[in-house]
Amino acid sequence: MKKIKIKTLKLFERISKVIAPPPKLTISEWADNYRILSAESSAESGKWSTDRTPYQREIMDAVSYPDTEIVVIKSSAQVGKTEIINNIIAYHIDYDPAPIMMVMPTEGLAKTWSKKRLAPMLRDTPSLRCKVKESKTRDADNTILEKGFPGGYIAMVGANSPTGLSSRPIRILLADEVDRFPTTAGDEGDPLALAEKRTATFWNRKKVFVSTPTIKGISRIAKEYEDTTQEQWCIRCPVCGKFQPYEWSRIKFENVTMECKFCKEELTEYEWKAQPGKWISQLEDQKNLSKKKRGFHLNALASPWERWESIIDAFKDAKKDKEELKTWVNTYLGEEWEDNEGEGADYEVLFKRRETYNCQVTDDVLLLTAGVDVQDDRLEIEVVGWGYGKESWGIQYKKLYGDLEQSHIWNELDKYLDSEFYYSDGTPIKVMCTCIDSGGHFTTEVYRFVKGKENRRIFAIKGQGGTGKPLIGKPSRNNREKVYLFPLGVDTGKESIYARLNLDEEGPGYCHFPFEEDRGYSLDYFKSLCSEKRVLKYQRGVASFRWIQKYKRNEGLDLRNYATAAMQILNPNFEELRKMKGQVDTVTQKSTSTVKKRKKKRIVSKGI
Repeated sequence: MKKIKIKTLKLFERISKVIAPPPKLTISEWADNYRILSAESSAESGKWSTDRTPYQREIMDAVSYPDTEIVVIKSSAQVGKTEIINNIIAYHIDYDPAPIMMVMPTEGLAKTWSKKRLAPMLRDTPSLRCKVKESKTRDADNTILEKGFPGGYIAMVGANSPTGLSSRPIRILLADEVDRFPTTAGDEGDPLALAEKRTATFWNRKKVFVSTPTIKGISRIAKEYEDTTQEQWCIRCPVCGKFQPYEWSRIKFENVTMECKFCKEELTEYEWKAQPGKWISQLEDQKNLSKKKRGFHLNALASPWERWESIIDAFKDAKKDKEELKTWVNTYLGEEWEDNEGEGADYEVLFKRRETYNCQVTDDVLLLTAGVDVQDDRLEIEVVGWGYGKESWGIQYKKLYGDLEQSHIWNELDKYLDSEFYYSDGTPIKVMCTCIDSGGHFTTEVYRFVKGKENRRIFAIKGQGGTGKPLIGKPSRNNREKVYLFPLGVDTGKESIYARLNLDEEGPGYCHFPFEEDRGYSLDYFKSLCSEKRVLKYQRGVASFRWIQKYKRNEGLDLRNYATAAMQILNPNFEELRKMKGQVDTVTQKSTSTVKKRKKKRIVSKGI
């Protein structure tokens, strides 16, 4: 009888283990137990360990807490924020099933993330592999942009797709790189607000907003972060024991250390990163601190994948150019760049600082590019010389008048772009790349002109407005003549141009202009170059910068934008070009000492 009782008890123990609910796990605990990092999507493949990046633990677990609804992550690059999102998704597929929506800036990025990030994780993590089928064209529940699993699904959409944002109810909303979202999804308004409405029917909804910030005043993630607990990852000083955040202002370049905020000891990167850390709110009044909306700020100084010495080197390189410095502040410090509203340039100042070249092309110029603007009765052209550090020299501003429906004026343009310009010693140099605007009334004529000229790097471009768009996008041949057409982020170009025009000291980024009258750089040219300014506008409650015209004509600004885009398409290695120029000049000096008036052949494009 006693043996029967023991057997019965053991049977019930086994049954209870089978039917008992799983132990309550936070997201970090689930990841430590089950997550496998894939080789093609991680520098450190294999079993996940939150101890590798301890600052991620509280961020992930905040999503698990019942009293937290919104989690905001404002961070630099290279701190593992994508893996935080991946772990949240994996947890809700395997442990707490729910309808999930992943929103990215564009549908194209959503597809790439699905293929390169999500698919490897589903394949390599055993607890997920059996719950999500492989994508099949005939299976509506499992496509590239939607994956079904028991108890839920994950839908991946672009912020530029109003249909995807408004088509289904969701409990878990994940929005990645929100500062790159468009101002409006079609005509339906703010894409982030549209996505948030999808969570309204769930009492236990979770919303996670993640991004590297952009510009102060228009940064979505900065605006969201301001309304949170504003927590920073703080490390204990190994000397005085007080906790403090990683701060760039306390980094010492000469010995690569960070000074303690309190005891002033200078300690190495290894000494700081070996210490325990915790998240501490930076708000002065913490009495009524709500945990409903948690905010976390991270910079690259905390990252195990970024060495402080490399960050310092990147800063030294970036500070030579305002646009590069802006990117550095965003991607390394995780902070928004502060730009002045109404930014522009003073045309009178630029006109007065013209220089006498005494030659067509100054010796510091390493290559030439051109921009062409198409007007109803003329073509306007600017040839720009580029030197080390993207220092620039206006070479010539020219107008060609004629009937643009006739071939004569286009033949004249072709001849001009194929002509030679000369250094002071008589050495010739040609235009290496040209961008022509195709957005006016003569699109077909532009396409026909550039057709067959790709070997001369003569390309059609079409401007696209909007903050955050790259200066040069991916070219396509989707046009009637099947020629390369480059999208041009005109607002990004204008920001860069005005930043360079406002530099006072010669060197990287500085803009030179010739005094000689036959070059075309008159007062009217400078007025058109400085014809716009940037102001902050609000559209449906969303802040964004807009460019408005101060003067009627803006061809000078457009042309400099196109010539800059041509330089960007070339993407030259100025350091190598400078070395080659020095070698050629040395050879030429030796040869001209014995043979007078011999012209040397200048190497310009090798290595581009």
